[in-house]
Amino acid sequence: MILTIAVFIAIIGVLVFVHELGHFLAAKRAGAKVEEFGFGFPPRILGIKKGETVYSLNLIPLGGFVKIMGEDGQDRSNSLSFSSKTIGQRAVILAAGVSMNFLLAIILIVSGLVAGLPATVSDEEIVKNPKIQIAQISPGSPAEAAGLAIGDTIIKVSGPEDQISDISKVGQVQDFAQKYAGQEILMTIKSSDKTREVLLTPRQNPPPEEGRMGVVLARTAIVSYPWYEAIYKGVIYTLNLIWIILAALGSILWGIFSNGQVASDVTGPVGIFSITGQAAHMGVVYIIQLAALLSINLGIINILPFPALDGGRLFFLLIEKFRGKPVSQRVEQIVHAAGFIFLILLMILITLRDVMKLF
Repeated sequence: MILTIAVFIAIIGVLVFVHELGHFLAAKRAGAKVEEFGFGFPPRILGIKKGETVYSLNLIPLGGFVKIMGEDGQDRSNSLSFSSKTIGQRAVILAAGVSMNFLLAIILIVSGLVAGLPATVSDEEIVKNPKIQIAQISPGSPAEAAGLAIGDTIIKVSGPEDQISDISKVGQVQDFAQKYAGQEILMTIKSSDKTREVLLTPRQNPPPEEGRMGVVLARTAIVSYPWYEAIYKGVIYTLNLIWIILAALGSILWGIFSNGQVASDVTGPVGIFSITGQAAHMGVVYIIQLAALLSINLGIINILPFPALDGGRLFFLLIEKFRGKPVSQRVEQIVHAAGFIFLILLMILITLRDVMKLF
């Protein structure tokens, strides 16, 4: 538990801090006055003023914040104010946090690819210590009835006549299930650090597009590359993750606005904490992979054109561009406040559901 808490705080802290660092650097470059750049959230432990900026260390170690003069729309006549800058300069400052999250994800993934990250490989590829893991389970399948879970590793399968104890290819499991279709087999499964045995009967006539056990199997291994290959592959890997997350987010938003329900696989802080615990016990490379994924998620969510988020503020800049003048400061504040309340309520709802899943 202590390890999970430490890793969770470290990951969330770094992601938020890097995001705010992007705003800080962009504001400085644009000539806007940064009144405070804080590590962690108040109450303040100590603060050191250097130039025009107070650099503070705060009690709650979950990221950081940056306070820019005039970011609330005031002091337009002051050349050091955020609101006095051009629309282009303000847009860069607002988008810089998201850009830093994407950059951090690339750095983490490239570092992981050099050290070695878990990846899906084919049966034909020659790799060290491959694992056969469950990637998907069909509802109502023998696998679901046996209590198998996504991420489980198949260690050994035993049938009435023989067994396979050195499973290293997906085809081995599939052929075994076909051989003993309609007969009970014993499977040795590893989940995290625990090993258990389950009984399963492969189907003789499975539904179309489903296997005899009702699972999608993946052959995984730790794969590493030289640094010069890792850079290119890391960028491509990050772009693919961005696309996958965008597609998933689109599906989630459609569910919210079409039927008012949040998809069951959406998770909040409690769920992320649980996932962090699993990654912490699996090793550093899994923590790196999780941090990269969360960094991309943070960037994408923040760039959405929703009130209270960076994307929402960018949307108001777009309106200002077409109108030739800014939106009323009071109207913008009300819209952002309403958006913030909605996000808090949504987060509470997701958190409550995550807690209920634990019991």
